[in-house]
Amino acid sequence: MTKPFALATITPSGNRVVERVVQAMLRDLPDASAHFTRIPVVGDTGGVAGYDMARMLDAATLLSHAQPDVVSWNGTKGGALGFDVDRALCGEMTAATGLPSSTSALAILDALALLKARTIALVTPYDAAYQAKCIAAFAAKGYPTVAERGSGLLDNFAYGLVPGGDIATMTRAAIGERRPDAVVYFCTNFGGAEVAAEIEAACDVPVLDSTALGVWGALRAAGRSTIPLAHWGRIFAL
Repeated sequence: MTKPFALATITPSGNRVVERVVQAMLRDLPDASAHFTRIPVVGDTGGVAGYDMARMLDAATLLSHAQPDVVSWNGTKGGALGFDVDRALCGEMTAATGLPSSTSALAILDALALLKARTIALVTPYDAAYQAKCIAAFAAKGYPTVAERGSGLLDNFAYGLVPGGDIATMTRAAIGERRPDAVVYFCTNFGGAEVAAEIEAACDVPVLDSTALGVWGALRAAGRSTIPLAHWGRIFAL
């Protein structure tokens, strides 16, 4: 008997977007299931403290009891911390569970490399200070931001209330300012997945939504094809 594919996801506690998007995406995969554990991320997230590694590993271990194929941290905090912390996190999660692991932030970097992108437009719900941290982190990895827009928010829960239409408007304004090789929606409590394919079709530029890329990265870590999810964005067809 073939075991159905199971994706285990750690999500921030103040997030309403991750579970909705992940479950919607997995409907396109036969016999796939999504399983979630939350860690505390609530209120003002502008301080960007490091990971509570013990809590993250507890979450991964609890998810491993369901015998999933992969464990994913569907959050972008590691990006603001410089990305390398997510590589350490993946190593720790795999050591603790024996499972492949991935993060949304690392998936974004992998997708940019696969696309051979050199520049990005960064669209987020953040305020200017947090946005600057993300821009610096991408630049340090070789991806300068040539255009950006933010919603000016600091509260984690509020990020998920930005309408898709507003995200599309912000994206078009950023692209109109200076055309990038790819657009990055960098926050997993941000409804970019629902407008990514629309923007790609209208503006002919790849759009990488961090919540959707969390699934993309997890599938790749588990050795699964992403092609059945191609309608979520062109990166899934590569």
